[in-house]
Amino acid sequence: MAGLMNTEEIAAVHRTIVIEGCDGAGKSTLATRLAREHGFTVIHCPRTPDSVSLLQRYLDLLARPGRLVLDRSFISELAYGPLYRGGSRITWDEARMLAKAVANRDGVFLHLTASAAAIRARLLDRDKEAPLPEEIAALLAAYQTVFATLAESVPVMTVDTTAG
Repeated sequence: MAGLMNTEEIAAVHRTIVIEGCDGAGKSTLATRLAREHGFTVIHCPRTPDSVSLLQRYLDLLARPGRLVLDRSFISELAYGPLYRGGSRITWDEARMLAKAVANRDGVFLHLTASAAAIRARLLDRDKEAPLPEEIAALLAAYQTVFATLAESVPVMTVDTTAG
């Protein structure tokens, strides 16, 4: 991922970076790099418990001072929710509101993607298990749809990490 993107330029322009993509896309690797090289505070955002309001959780996170990198976010709920739980716990209106809050914080969304084969290989290497290629392909397509919709109103950069 060394030649992946110009982090100097991204870090100079944005004080909020939301890194998203399916498991194995390289989110945590990039978040760690941005923290180490550019002084961002990394907030890892695992799945929010059902009893917690996603909207409020992310509004609270975005209200924090300083330079922030969100390693995963509410975007994951829009991709994983419909595929694994039959629906999302966040509405598109709420997602757009949160996306605008990121943009208003001098933010950008980094959509990390890779081939299904690369994702599967990384997950097998890291976790010793991985979803089937068809399942990974469905997640990649879901993220593509989510980001295509959000890119109409907020800054989104898509980065292919296949060559990693």
